[in-house]
Amino acid sequence: MKVIILLGDGMSDVVYSELDNKSPLRAARTPNMDYMARHGQVGLAGTVPEGLPPGSDVANLSVFGYDPRTCYTGRSPLEAVSMGVALGPDDVAFRMNLVTLRPHGSALYMEDFSAGHISTEEGHELVETLQKEIGSAEFEFHPGVGYRHLMVWRGGKDGMTATPPHDITGKSVLAYLPSGDGAATLNNIMNHAQMVFHDHPLNKKRKEEGKLPANSIWLWGHGKTPKIAPYREKFGLSGAVISAVDLIKGIGVCAGLDVIDVEGATGYIDTNYLGKARAALAALEDHDFVYVHVEAPDEASHSGRMDHKIQAIEDFDRQVVGTVLEGIEKFGDVAILCTPDHPTPVRLMTHTAEQVPFIIYRGGEGPGNGASFYDEEQAKATGLVVEGHRLMEMLLR
Repeated sequence: MKVIILLGDGMSDVVYSELDNKSPLRAARTPNMDYMARHGQVGLAGTVPEGLPPGSDVANLSVFGYDPRTCYTGRSPLEAVSMGVALGPDDVAFRMNLVTLRPHGSALYMEDFSAGHISTEEGHELVETLQKEIGSAEFEFHPGVGYRHLMVWRGGKDGMTATPPHDITGKSVLAYLPSGDGAATLNNIMNHAQMVFHDHPLNKKRKEEGKLPANSIWLWGHGKTPKIAPYREKFGLSGAVISAVDLIKGIGVCAGLDVIDVEGATGYIDTNYLGKARAALAALEDHDFVYVHVEAPDEASHSGRMDHKIQAIEDFDRQVVGTVLEGIEKFGDVAILCTPDHPTPVRLMTHTAEQVPFIIYRGGEGPGNGASFYDEEQAKATGLVVEGHRLMEMLLR
């Protein structure tokens, strides 16, 4: 049997009056997901256990089949694994966003958590400057993708509280600075980064071009190396993961899966949807399992762009789901899980912990379990509710 997970990050949402009291999933044109819903099992999955943050780290661990309550240590250690950055048992990794802060009076506001979706090349230039100016044997700055980068505190502290920058767009950052043991060190590093970036030639160029400057870093998502059982050991499967996001790649590496890079995969609405789908089908030639992650709906929600979210859902359905449905016929026995990881309501511009609608489809046109199409309300109406980390077990049954 070939096993496929198609994950639209943050697709789930709430209903909006401007969408005729529909959610973006219902308002979008999704003939392929609707088809699978009519002929498969549809239900709700709780991917964020109580007491854990509703982030993509926790939620995707659940969808991969791991119980986050037993293995979650933080987001950034997974990203470090993906980037090939080795962590010792006492080292702490931090997600480091390049952000745009806007001064107003005596306060600083989070204008953009992605510095205008700065390019990978520009991000690398700034992070390399940061490493040169303030890096040391204790603090290392590693370039990642776009606005997403990494800081490692060797022998550091991990007892502080830190807020994701996409949760505070438009808000004064003062109330959301890291707090607790070790926080003063992090705040000092962020202040130093602002000085390094203030007169940086790249930021001057961005301003001249009418783009937002990356005038600060924001540190969050910290943790130490997790212990995750390999997929061959846990599920008896060989597999691969396809994503533009280091977090998802890092989970894949920890799970012993092959990471497949797709040219043009950006993590935003301009990503190479079709390339991801074709790479997934190619991976199934010599793997049992493939996990295809598309970040675009989540990024659109964080930006408050309803139009972009609906476009991302439609592109996901047409180019990813549709292409996979056409290409799997030759494999015979297949099982597909299509799901978001967590909701990301456009009106909130951040993640929530509510249950998400999922589809399990095993091919053919047999009767499903009552859903007429794919959205949150249809999933609720079936009455099927499962823990997120049990989805993989259901898929393999």
